[in-house]
Amino acid sequence: MTNSKRASNLASIRAALPATVPVLTSYVPLGAAFGVLLASQGYGVGWAASMSVAVFAGSMQFAGVGLLTSPFDPVSAALLTLMINARHLFYGLSMLERWRGGDSTKPYRIFALTDESFSLYIAHPDPPDGVEPRAFEFWVALLNQCYWVVGSVAGAVIGTAMKSNPQFDPAGIDFSMTALFLVIFLDQWRSGKGRSPALVGLGSALLCLLVFGESWFLIAAMVMIVGVLVLLRPAISRPDSTRNGENCDA
Repeated sequence: MTNSKRASNLASIRAALPATVPVLTSYVPLGAAFGVLLASQGYGVGWAASMSVAVFAGSMQFAGVGLLTSPFDPVSAALLTLMINARHLFYGLSMLERWRGGDSTKPYRIFALTDESFSLYIAHPDPPDGVEPRAFEFWVALLNQCYWVVGSVAGAVIGTAMKSNPQFDPAGIDFSMTALFLVIFLDQWRSGKGRSPALVGLGSALLCLLVFGESWFLIAAMVMIVGVLVLLRPAISRPDSTRNGENCDA
């Protein structure tokens, strides 16, 4: 590796590291929760590390614990995976223009496009001067996965040690990922910015839940959310001052 390449990587890491600190504070405990849950079902450190490296899908990994302990049913597993991770289809579509063209890191960035990494990409469209955007995104994704792997392995070690304790009860641990999404939603709501998309998402999810039931509502809700947001995009995208001006003229 040349000195210029090494310096470029170090600059990218220095830019990505502080941006991923919030993810670190959530991924490590959530990964630990996954590791404890996995260990409670008899799957040790090797399983936790392998799933977090090869799968790296928090919600699906929690659901995967149930799949590992259930009779083998590839069709149900595929449908469950699609329902849980359908939102990533829309993440990928929104990155098509930004990721046009290819480089050696693109396959990994696609693989590691999690909710949190996507949020950081959107929040940091322009890395600091001297940092190549694709290198920044690569290190964001890699650091985030490292946090998840470390948390998963630590949780598996703790879970294996606690499993011998008859008072240990892992019930409720799988709710931790749901809790993370609730916290993210509430934080965005309290910020007062972009409440319209949040209301569209909440309303669409509730309506589809009532119509399609809990087994099939997620995909329908995602399609409905995208359709409604496309229709409302002109109104949502307008600056507040423009809307206020129209109201005053009226």
